[in-house]
Amino acid sequence: MFGVVNHPAADEKASIIDECRPQLTLYENIYRDIHQNPDLSTQEARTADIVVKHLSGLAFDVQQNLGGHGVVGVLQNGPGKTVLLRADMDALPISEDTNFPYASTKKAQNAEGKEVPVMHACGHDMHTAVLMATAQLLRSARSRWKGTLICLFQPNEETACGAQAMVDDGLYKKIPVPDIVLGQHIMTIKAGSIALRSGPILAGVDSFDIRIFGKGGHGARPDICIDPIVTAGYILTRLQTIVSREVKPGELGVVSCGSIHGGSAANIIPDHVDMKITARAYSTQVQERLLKSIERVIKAECTASGAPQEPSIKSIMHAPPTVNAEAPYHMLHGSFQRYFHDDLCEGEAKGASEDFSILATACNRPYLFWNFGCVDPEQWAEAERNGTTAQIPGPHTARFAPAVQPTMRAAVDSFSLAALTFLGV
Repeated sequence: MFGVVNHPAADEKASIIDECRPQLTLYENIYRDIHQNPDLSTQEARTADIVVKHLSGLAFDVQQNLGGHGVVGVLQNGPGKTVLLRADMDALPISEDTNFPYASTKKAQNAEGKEVPVMHACGHDMHTAVLMATAQLLRSARSRWKGTLICLFQPNEETACGAQAMVDDGLYKKIPVPDIVLGQHIMTIKAGSIALRSGPILAGVDSFDIRIFGKGGHGARPDICIDPIVTAGYILTRLQTIVSREVKPGELGVVSCGSIHGGSAANIIPDHVDMKITARAYSTQVQERLLKSIERVIKAECTASGAPQEPSIKSIMHAPPTVNAEAPYHMLHGSFQRYFHDDLCEGEAKGASEDFSILATACNRPYLFWNFGCVDPEQWAEAERNGTTAQIPGPHTARFAPAVQPTMRAAVDSFSLAALTFLGV
């Protein structure tokens, strides 16, 4: 698909970025503002409004309120390839524990109506500010490339629902279908560095709410009860044999129970037990095997326990594996290698998950996803000397504290370079 594109020489792409990169102080301030005022999933109205005003000011054709608070800006610049760059906007229900003067103290009501703290603990504030800066860079450079640029700001990534919601809301009936979809994510490696790999980079995920039914009664008379806590115990134990006995050695499979609740007193056998279970794999084949086995185990243990009714198994999250396509990977790796030199490293496949790939698979297009570092270089060097890099607080923790620079500059450059690699110039 991309073999016939007339790419500029490496030094030309570098000069485009160097000459057209905007003053990043503006975007550093935008980042700090979004960090201090985070929006929970499905509540990204404030952040989306900032994005809409910015893209409109750059003369992008803007679509908003896609799949919730999703925003898309389209810049058509003559014949050529169509490239989509994606960032996510939502924050997490975490109480921030950093020393930043712009730390979040915000609280909001979650989907269940419960008041929770809110923090950008996964870098989506940086993703948003970076794509805004990239949009300005590429618009300023529009005399030096041809094609169509799409900047997509996705809501509700943390529940893995936002990408599909945008597609279901008619995304590709309202904007051009891209030739390739590109995305990047913050990572706890040295700021200024980029991590790229081919093949699997993120696992697929499925999560479930499970309810196991029993027959409640007095704890002194278990003989006339059906104890769902005992049933849940057998389920929990049996689930751990799925990966060890049913997944081929060398293939990733994870089955975890992160929550189990039942009963309210020591002498009362409850009527039901609730469990939350998640499964992850790098391939759809393994993921499908895990899901079938989870359902089989749960139902079989309930039958063995004499449960009065079938268990309730409700899907609450789904995202497919993220697997970088080989051919575009080699094109982008070449561009990154010539530009970042020793700051480009081989990425590692992670057990975390994303719904990013849905934006590409929904229109049968290839995609690439990579990481950029956010740890202050001096802090990283000291941690490497002490063998403590794994102890640096990472995403989804209260102490996640990215260095604004050189994180932002490297991320803007990598997004811009990736776009220029696949656009006609």
